[in-house]
Amino acid sequence: MEKSNWSSINQLKAEFPSASILPENRVIFNIKGNNYRLIVKFNFEYVLCWIQFIGTHAEYDKVDAKTI
Repeated sequence: MEKSNWSSINQLKAEFPSASILPENRVIFNIKGNNYRLIVKFNFEYVLCWIQFIGTHAEYDKVDAKTI
């Protein structure tokens, strides 16, 4: 995020086409060879992001990605 200059979710998606977009600017990334999932909430206006969740796919299946 520090080195990015995304001003919208569409710009982020263009750089990470496999990312899944959720409501409220939340994005799910598959990381480490698709062994883990990362949920991040973005605020493009203030160029901020918050890690909402990081864990295995099994751990991810136990959370609600839209509310975590």
